[in-house]
Amino acid sequence: MKLAIGGDHAGFEYKKQLVEFLTKEGHEVKDFGPDTDASVDYPDHVHPLSEAVEKGEYELGILICGSANGVAMTANKHQGIRAGIAWEDELAALTRQHNNANILCIPARFIDYDKTQSIIKTFLTTEFEGGRHERRVDKIGC
Repeated sequence: MKLAIGGDHAGFEYKKQLVEFLTKEGHEVKDFGPDTDASVDYPDHVHPLSEAVEKGEYELGILICGSANGVAMTANKHQGIRAGIAWEDELAALTRQHNNANILCIPARFIDYDKTQSIIKTFLTTEFEGGRHERRVDKIGC
């Protein structure tokens, strides 16, 4: 799978490890930054990642920041993006099954790295259910 990953300084350490993990799992991963744990403005990384996912250059995206709120709010400004926050596997599954999310947002300050890996695996392997959910997803855009 072609994946885009990015975030902010609070998610940098997890992101660095996840790029390696996802690559070993056989995915093609593009890192949209940041490249260090120095303080950054997350929209500078989230907008390019979201545009790339929206254009279909990447199948799915992963964003990691302290609470996941800022990156989710920024990503969701893009009409073709459905970014969902997950801190449990069930939330990751539901955001794919019911909302056809194409970007997963992880709150690095609230979950450990092993849990992050598990949530991402769930997100990547869960399919959109369609059906009644399709009608609702079609109404999300403004």
